[in-house]
Formats: sequence, C-alpha cells, structure tokens
Amino acid sequence: MRGQLDALLREERVFNPDEELAENSNIRAWMDARGIGGYDELLERASSDPEWFWDEMASELEWFRPYTRVLEWEPPHASWFTGGKFNITYSALDRHVMGPERNRVAYIWEGEDGSVRKLTYYDLYREVNRLANALKDMGVSRGDRVSIYLPMIPELPIAMLACARIGAVHSVVFSGFWAKAFRERAADAGAKVAITADAFYRRGKVIRLKETLDMVADEIPSLERVIVADRMGDDVSMVDGRDIYWSEAVEGMDDECPCQELDPEDPLFILYTSGTTGKPKGVVHTHGGYAVGVSSTYRFVFDVKDQDIWWCLADIGWITGHSYIVYAPLIEGATSVIYEGAPDHPDPGRIWSMVERYGVSILYTAPTTVRLFMKYGDKWPEKYDLRTLRILGSVGEPINPEAWMWYYRTVGGGRCPIMDTWWQTETGMHIITPLPVTPLKPGSAGKPFPTVIADVVDDEGRSLRGSGGHLVIKTPWPAMFRTLFREPERYVDAYWSTFPGIYLSGDVARIDEDGYFWIQGREDDVLNVAGHRISTAEVESALVSHPDVVEAAVVGKPDILRGEEIAAFVTLRDKVEPTPRLKGVLREHVRREIGPIASPSYIEFVEDLPKTRSGKIMRRVIKAIVRGEDVGDVSTLSNPESVSMLEDRVRTF
Repeated sequence: MRGQLDALLREERVFNPDEELAENSNIRAWMDARGIGGYDELLERASSDPEWFWDEMASELEWFRPYTRVLEWEPPHASWFTGGKFNITYSALDRHVMGPERNRVAYIWEGEDGSVRKLTYYDLYREVNRLANALKDMGVSRGDRVSIYLPMIPELPIAMLACARIGAVHSVVFSGFWAKAFRERAADAGAKVAITADAFYRRGKVIRLKETLDMVADEIPSLERVIVADRMGDDVSMVDGRDIYWSEAVEGMDDECPCQELDPEDPLFILYTSGTTGKPKGVVHTHGGYAVGVSSTYRFVFDVKDQDIWWCLADIGWITGHSYIVYAPLIEGATSVIYEGAPDHPDPGRIWSMVERYGVSILYTAPTTVRLFMKYGDKWPEKYDLRTLRILGSVGEPINPEAWMWYYRTVGGGRCPIMDTWWQTETGMHIITPLPVTPLKPGSAGKPFPTVIADVVDDEGRSLRGSGGHLVIKTPWPAMFRTLFREPERYVDAYWSTFPGIYLSGDVARIDEDGYFWIQGREDDVLNVAGHRISTAEVESALVSHPDVVEAAVVGKPDILRGEEIAAFVTLRDKVEPTPRLKGVLREHVRREIGPIASPSYIEFVEDLPKTRSGKIMRRVIKAIVRGEDVGDVSTLSNPESVSMLEDRVRTF
C-alpha cells in the first residue's frame, strides 16, 4: 500500500459496559487485587512494565521448572520464559485431572446428523495418552511432525494434544482443503505420520476424507504411517504396512503417558496460512509463550467462569480453533461445544437451537456467519431461548457496524457486549480487543490488549491519526510466531523489513480520537479512485448499513480517467426485490453515508459471493473477474459455482 487512506466512515454510537458484568469480571478482580483503578491505568502500567504483566500471567500455568527470564528480545527474534521447563498439555489436562475439575465436561460434541458425545477432562486425558503412546510406538518422537487432516470431531483436539504431549509438532490441515493443498502442506512439514478420518458430514453430504488423502499420499516422501479415525463406519482403502485404524492403533495402549518436559521455546505446531498468492507460509508457534498468551486473553477478554458454556464456531483447522477451541479453553478448565457441520443445516435454526439446548453463555463467531443469519431474518433466533448468552465475540475480519448492531440486538438481546477481536495466525492471540470493562463502538476492535503497543503509520513509519495506514505492532508479545518453517529469511522479509524491528501486519487501519482502532481490510484491498485511497471495508459497511442489504463485496475496476471505479456485489435480505431502482437507492445511500467519491459506479445483485471454507469473502477472485484476469486456483472455495455466476453478471458492466 502506498499513501494514506481517506477515512470516510463515521460511527458515533458508543455502548458503555454493563455495570454488573464489569464489576464481576475476571479483569476487574485482577486489577482490584493489584490496586489498579481503571482500564487506562491498566494499559499504562502494563505498557511501562510488560515483563511484570506477563510474569503475572505465566504464574497461572504449571511449570516443571521455573523460567529464569521472562523475555529475551533481539528484533525480530523473541524468546519467552527461557530457562524453564514446560509442556502445554500439562496445564491443559494434568492439573485438571488432579483436581476437582477431573469429571467436568471438557467438550460437548454434536455431529451434523444429531449424534452427541461428551468427554470429561479425565476422558480426554486418557484418550490423549493412549494416542500419544501409539504415536511413540510408531517411532514419533520430539520434534517430529504429524499432519492432522480431520473434520470437527473430538479426535481432532485429541490428536493435537497427543502430539504436544510427547514433544511432536502437529500441523493441522483444514478438512475443507482438497488433495493438492494437503500434499503441499504435509510435504513441506516433512510429516512422518498423517491422521485422518474415513469421512464426515457437511450439509447432509458425506465427504470422504481418506479418499482425498490417498490421492496424494505417495507424493509425500516423508510419510510413513496413516491413522484413520472411524467417523462414519465407511469401508475405505487401507494400505498394508502404512494405514491403521485409530481404534487398532490405541488398542492395548496405556492410558498414562509421561508428559515430555520441554523448553518453552520448543515448537508446538506449524499452521500454514492459505495466502492468495505464492507458497503457503508455515507459521511456527511454541509451547510456553503461546500458552501464556492464549490463556490470559481468553480469561480476560471473554471473562470465562466455571459455570460458562463456551462455543467458538470456528474450525479447528484455523488459528481461531487452535487457540480458542483447543488450547485456551482447556488451560482454563472450560466446557466447550464443538459442532461438526454447517451452521444453517438442516435449517437456519441449527446454531440457535444448540445455544438453547446446551445453555451456551459465550458465543464467538465470524462476521460472515452474522451476515448469513441476518439474511435469514430475525425469525430464526427469535424462535429460541437465547437468554443464557452473556457475552458475544467476533473474529476473522472487520465486522460492519450494522452487522454488529444486529448481532447485539437480535442475538444478544441488547444485553451482551461484543468482543470484536483483531488478531492473526501469526499473532496467535488477541492483539486488539475490547474487555468487559471497556466502552464499545460498533465496528471497532477497541484498543490493544495490555502491553501491546500497536500503531497506524504512513509509508515512512510516521504515526497517523484519523486517516488510514499500515497497522503495525511495536512490541513483542508471548504468543507471537517465532519463524516461518524452513524459511527464516521470508520471516524477516515479509513481516519485519519494511519498518525494521516493527511487525507489519499487512492490514490497513485507522485510529480515532479516542485511541480506538478501526480495521479497514488488507493492504491489497485498497481502492484508488480519482486520487483518493479508500478502504473497501468502509464502502462495504456503508452498503450493509442499508436495511435491504445483508452482505457486500467491493473491488476496483480499472478506469482510464479515475484510476479505478468502484464495483459492488450485493446480497439482499430475503424477499427484497433486486431492481434497477434499488441500485440507485444504494448509490445515494453510500453518498450520504461516506461521500460521493465512494459511491459505486457498478452495482450487481448476487445470490452468493465466493468464499473460502472458513467463510471469508475471496475478493481476489472477484477482482480477477472484474478485471478479466485468470481467477487462479478456486479449489478451496466453499461455493465454486459462484465464480461462473459472477462472470455472467460482470458481462453486463
């Protein structure tokens, strides 16, 4: 991105924290115990002495040997909690099994077909140990990589924890990816073992995962064994000497497995980012700092207590699932819901019925999911009793202010604060986020988490206020990634070279007069209209603020005179008629909301937008279609049919 972004959208609504929730929150109790009077004082004290803060956070976990230093920082390389001995699974499992939480339910799992399994912490502990022993029996040891290609079933967190327990490095590949994506990730990781399932349900269809893996298994030179979880009871092809069913692998294995004592900087997992161009980046996270970062953010941001039922709707194949379905909830001893299938299958009442059935009190999902249910209308959440909800969360991309308001009013009943969190695969933990004690602004992620110094800067690295620029982080944080697997030079070049010693996030943001951050999208999603640099997120938010619109994607269409013209693809609410008159109404609505320069030259109504299987809109594909370019690989789209539909619509431009 070159130059500053014009800040056009103005959101002035402010929602103060619920007094009772704030006064009884985990963060308030923690501040009171240390004589910290308020939120601003907390940020100031933590920023002035970050090692004090993170030492306090680390003391909540179990260490085999105490660390001697909190942080060693030689930009861009950090080492946290050096000198100690640690294993994340001990804090996630052993300490609960040895205490009163032994028989607390760790996971409530529901399959798309309605089947239900519940695992207590003791159940989980024993299953993890059996698989850990099976992996050791296969020759897996400290530092070996294991690729996990599983759907949203309990065996997925079990497999991750089993690897971590013996010091092996897990690399989860999202089950929605197909053969090529699995092969390139597993081959790059040098996976010794792969763990998959026979099949699983998605929107009522059976997805045969083992068959997909078999297409490319011979192209992964390091692969020696394949463990197959029996989700569906399907007959699958098994290769003698290589493949073994999970049940057979763990048969006769001891349900005790010594927890490997590791250095806090030992790698925990590699998670590949699904970048739009180039080779996926293998992001490496470690045991110690990651555990401290995710557990403290989870405890303070979502205020999780013993009686809560937590549900993060993400897939474990992404960082949100790693951090806030597996590791943080288990470290904190929470009870979590895991769901196998599509959130609107067999009808749009599925997740609301589950909230009612399980008494979910904290719900964490993506803006894409919020907009999906906005499209279905208020009638679906209103059919169910959602009064157990007390906190809502948003993750994955900026949430439009009107989507925020719908979530707040319709799902949360106007009583549940929304923790709109900004973070990345690379950050591992929440970086910019509200807390239960902070005022909320619809569409803003609030301020940085304690100790984190974030900023918005221009191309020369100068701080900006009011206008958009590069979102950067100027201080280290415990859950930060340590490198890119086998690509240390790329780690430096991609993230730390533009502004030496400062982390470049690749996102664009602005900071308002109150110090709140507003994420405006990725740097490659910036429009250049007649010399004005405009955020796609602001134009999309203006469109979605119209009562007839549920979702919008905006891209630039090359224009000789203006540089780019704005092309908008809009999804309407149910029963709204897509008419030429409505296009004019929406253009005028954007003019009023953020100004004439941002009014779209082209508007097309579409039934759906190209999205990844994690729900993110693929603007790269839309931009390529508008520009008449090759759309590239669309195998990871959840709805590839949307591409041809868009191509037909663009011909009318």
